[in-house]
Amino acid sequence: MQPFPNMPAGKRAFDVVLAVLLVVPAALVCVAASAVIWLDDRANPLFVQTRFGRGGRTFRLVKLRTMRINTGDRPSHETTAGSITRFGALLRKTKLDELPQLWNVLRGEMSFVGPRPGLPSQCELSENRRRCGVDQLVPGITGVSQVQGLDMSLPQRLAEVDATYIKRWSLRRDLRLLYQTFTGAGRGDAATRSL
Repeated sequence: MQPFPNMPAGKRAFDVVLAVLLVVPAALVCVAASAVIWLDDRANPLFVQTRFGRGGRTFRLVKLRTMRINTGDRPSHETTAGSITRFGALLRKTKLDELPQLWNVLRGEMSFVGPRPGLPSQCELSENRRRCGVDQLVPGITGVSQVQGLDMSLPQRLAEVDATYIKRWSLRRDLRLLYQTFTGAGRGDAATRSL
């Protein structure tokens, strides 16, 4: 899969190089976390969910499980903090639950930075993203909206903010957004706001 329109190939190269550098330490963390998830909830440690990618194509997003097995297939803003396991709360706070998405990055389905991929059930979000051209972006593990603390409960605002990424892209900005995410900027995880 190629980078989104008018985006330098350097973005894809950056994604691949960074993912390759992180894959071994990420795998070790995922193995250790998977053991704790299994002991905590007796559930499959990996959570696989269908999401929308570039151009409306669907793909299977992979995360470490942070919610109880009976939570269902809903966006975070439609769940409660009580759905999150004890260890899951830590994974979400440190963003370690996102590590398996390195697989999605290596496959070209995701980038490190871009709009968070929506669920097929989020029709209003999908329509707003089509209107703003955001559906042509490769979705990301983090993005402008996450750093600003926006979640998917505000679909029009989310699409408009994500659209700013198209106009102002640079590798320096991607690095800044990754740094801001790593250091805890934003409160985009709606499910944990009551924790």
